Amino acid sequence: MDEKTVRNGILSLPRSAKQALMLGADTVGLVASILLATWLLTSAAISFSALAMLIGATLVVSVMSARLEGFYHSIVRYVGMDLAVSGVKVALLSAITIGLVAKFTAVGVHPVKLAVSFSGFFLLYLLGSRYAAQYLLNRRNPERERVIIYGAGEAGARLVLSLQDGDSFLPVAVVDDKTMLQGNRVGGILVHSRQNIEKLIEKFDVTRVLLALPSASRRRRLTIISSLEKLNVHIQTIPDLNHLVSGKARVNDLRDVDVADLLGRDPVPPDSKLLRKSVTGKSVMVTGAGGSIGSELCRHVLRQNPKTLVLFEISEVALYTIEKEIRKLAKKHDIESEIVGLLGSAHHQDRVQEIMVSFEIKTVYHAAAYKHVPVVEQNILEGVHNNIFGTLHLARAAVQAGVETFVLISTDKAVSPTNVMGATKRFSELVLQAMQDQHENCCFCMVRFGNVLESSGSVVPLFREQIRAGGPVTVTHRDIIRFFMTIPEAAQLVIQAGAMARGGDVFVLDMGEPVKIQDLARRMIRLMGLTVRDDENPDGDIEIEYTGLRPAEKLYEELMIGTDVSGTSHPRIMRANEEYIESAALLPLIEQLMQCSRSLDRDCVRQVLLDSVSGYKPTNGIDDLVWVRNRAIRQVEESEKVVSLPQRSA
Repeated sequence: MDEKTVRNGILSLPRSAKQALMLGADTVGLVASILLATWLLTSAAISFSALAMLIGATLVVSVMSARLEGFYHSIVRYVGMDLAVSGVKVALLSAITIGLVAKFTAVGVHPVKLAVSFSGFFLLYLLGSRYAAQYLLNRRNPERERVIIYGAGEAGARLVLSLQDGDSFLPVAVVDDKTMLQGNRVGGILVHSRQNIEKLIEKFDVTRVLLALPSASRRRRLTIISSLEKLNVHIQTIPDLNHLVSGKARVNDLRDVDVADLLGRDPVPPDSKLLRKSVTGKSVMVTGAGGSIGSELCRHVLRQNPKTLVLFEISEVALYTIEKEIRKLAKKHDIESEIVGLLGSAHHQDRVQEIMVSFEIKTVYHAAAYKHVPVVEQNILEGVHNNIFGTLHLARAAVQAGVETFVLISTDKAVSPTNVMGATKRFSELVLQAMQDQHENCCFCMVRFGNVLESSGSVVPLFREQIRAGGPVTVTHRDIIRFFMTIPEAAQLVIQAGAMARGGDVFVLDMGEPVKIQDLARRMIRLMGLTVRDDENPDGDIEIEYTGLRPAEKLYEELMIGTDVSGTSHPRIMRANEEYIESAALLPLIEQLMQCSRSLDRDCVRQVLLDSVSGYKPTNGIDDLVWVRNRAIRQVEESEKVVSLPQRSA
C-alpha cells in the first residue's frame, strides 16, 4: 500500500472515526510517555496498581484538557503555531496531575522529576504526532512546477505558504532586492539576492517566476520585469494591493504580467476636488455604460457619491452586467446613491430628454460610440448614425433638459483621420463646439486619448489569446505604433478634465511615449516564458505574422490638430486650441449628412465628411459591405445586359 493510498484512506474517513483514531493514538502516546519517564528515573519495579493509577488519572485529565483546547476538533492539515501553545497547556496540566498522583502514591519516583520528564516526552509526542500527520496529509505531487517568488515581504510570505499547500507549484527560492532580508527564510525557504536568480533558475530547473510586489510602483516593476525578460521563464504576478485590500482578489490569484507594467508609468494621484466637482451630490448619466470606458466611468462616478447614477446602455446584456456590478459595489461601500439602469439609444432624442428631465441629470459622460476602425469602415451608415447623430441628439436633449456639463469621450483617431470612425468622432466634436456658441448654459467639452489597455478590441487581449493558442501573433505592420493608457487612469482623467471645462474645450490626455506594437508582441511572448520564432531563431515557440495594414488604418496616431496647446492644473491634461466650424456653417452640413444617410447614399456621406472634417484623407475606397455587395450585383446585371443585346446582321 503506497503513501497516496494511505493518505486518501485517512482523509475519506468520517469525522467521528478520525477523532476516535486520534484519541486512540493519544492514549498510546500518553502510556508510552509515562513508561519512558518512569524507566528513565528508576530501575525499581513499580506496582501494577500504582502504575494504573498514574495512567488512569493522567489520561482523564489529558483527554479533557485536549478536548477543551480543541485538539479533536481542529483539522490537522491546517494547524499552525496555535498547536504548540495548546500542546504546552495540555502537557502542563498532565504533568501537574501525574506529579500529584506520584506524590500521594507509592510509586518510588520523585514527583517533580517524574512530572518534568513525563511532560517532555508527552509534549514531544503531542506536537510531533500532529506535525507528522500534517506533513503526511499535505504531501503534494512531487512533480509540481518549480517556481521562484520575487518579493520576501508579507505578500511573498503569504504566497509561499499558499503554494506550499497547493498542488500546482513548488516554491524553491525567494528573491528580494533588500539586503536586510537576504539570508533569512520565508516559509522555510531561503531569501536570495536578485543577482543569483539566473543560477537559481538553472539549479532548480525553474520554469516560472512569480512577482509578489503588490505595492511596488510601476516604474520599479518595469525595471524588475525588464531584468527577467531574457531568462526564458514565464513571469506572473499577484494582484495589486488595492484589489487585495478590497477583497476582489486573493494573494494566490496569479495572472500574467499586466501590460500596464510594461509602460512603466505611474498614474498621477487624482485631484479629489476635480473628481467631486461635477459628480458629488448631482445626478449623473453615463451613456455606453456597459463598455470598457463607460463601465469604468460608472465605477469612479459612484465612488464620488452622486445623488443619482443613470446607466444608459443599448445592449441588454451589457446593462445587466454593469448594473449588477455597480449595485454590489454600492452595497459593499455603503453608498446610498440612487442607481438606475436604462435601455436605450443615444440618438433617440425624445427618450433621452425624458430621462434627463425625470432624473434631473446635471452631468453627462457620453461614452457610447462605435470605435472599432475596420467594423465602422464596413458599416458606414451605422457609424455616422451612432457617432454623429447620437451625439447631436443627445446634446440637444441635454440643452432642453438643463444639463450643466456634457463630456464627450473622443479619440486620437479624430486627428487627421484616415478612416470613417475617426472622421465621425471629429464631426461629433465639431457638433459640440458649434452648439457651445448657441447654448451657454450647458458646458460642452470633449476629451481625446489613445488606446486603453484591455479594452474590447485592444491588441493586448488578442495577443494573449494568440500566444496561449500557440500563435501566430498577428501584427499589421512592423512599424505601427500606438499610444496606450490604462482604463482606470483614462476614466479618472476624463472626470477631472470635465470639471475644468469652460465650454467648447478640447482636452488631450498625456499618453506618454508611443509603443511599437511589434515590440509589445515580442515582450508579451517572452514574459509568458516563450521565444519568438523568426529568421534568427527558427526553433522558437511563437511566430509573429505581419498581415498588412487594415483598410483605413494608420501607422501612427496623433492627439492634436496643430501645435496650439496649453497646460492645465493637472499635469496629464492639456487643452488644445483648434479651429472649428461655426454653427451657421455646420447646420447645412448636418442636414446634408442626414439626407444622405436617409437615402443610404454612402458616396454622399463620405463626401460630406471630406468637406467638413479637416485633414480627413482616406487611404482606401468605400469598404461598406452592403455598398460593395450592391455594386457587385449592379456590375453583374450590366454585364448581362451587354451580353443579351441583339447582334446586328452583316
